[in-house]
Amino acid sequence: MLTAVIPCRNEETTIGPVIVGLRGWVDSIIVVNDQSKDATGSAARSAGALVLDLQTNSGKGAAMRYGWDAAARLGATRVLLLDGDGQHDPNDAPRFISYQESIGADLVIGNRFAGETGSVPRIRRWTNQWMSRRLSELCQMPLPDSQCGYRLVNLAPLLRLNLKADHFEIESEMCFAFARAGHRIEFLPIEARYDDQDSKIRPLRDAVRWFLWYQAARRCRP
Repeated sequence: MLTAVIPCRNEETTIGPVIVGLRGWVDSIIVVNDQSKDATGSAARSAGALVLDLQTNSGKGAAMRYGWDAAARLGATRVLLLDGDGQHDPNDAPRFISYQESIGADLVIGNRFAGETGSVPRIRRWTNQWMSRRLSELCQMPLPDSQCGYRLVNLAPLLRLNLKADHFEIESEMCFAFARAGHRIEFLPIEARYDDQDSKIRPLRDAVRWFLWYQAARRCRP
């Protein structure tokens, strides 16, 4: 059983089309509403998703963990993780599914840098590629787009790894934990759509959180 898990905060204008685009490719869709101040929750329900409302603003990582725990209780064996802001194209879902089934990887991550990267804002591209180089060294394997949130993952190993990150460092923690445990990680070329939406990332605060996580992970490296 494949469940899509979408962490959301203030995505009322984009979440509906994302959900509609996933229909037919996944067995169920869970939207984790991280204390949105708009109509994200009602828009997601209207589109047919199961909406889980967090009681406090907890962060992307916490919302993702809450979502995949709920998916496990529903009987899911795999989760498709993606954002609700329209950056990730739901039409890529069947590509993730067929690719994972053909190669048997436990974790398949979208790679926005496999071809032309003009759609990726310059600062975000440089930052993500710098982080990916640091994480590749840490994991001792190539991770060309370690920060991409569009990913398909087998749920059993994910739950055993007991990830802890509450914010945007969750993507790095997942890569590190899967690599350290010897699980296979593969990348699938995708194109991300940025348009004019505001990023939820707060550069200084989230950079500090990432560096604290990175330093702790370096100490854990065998």
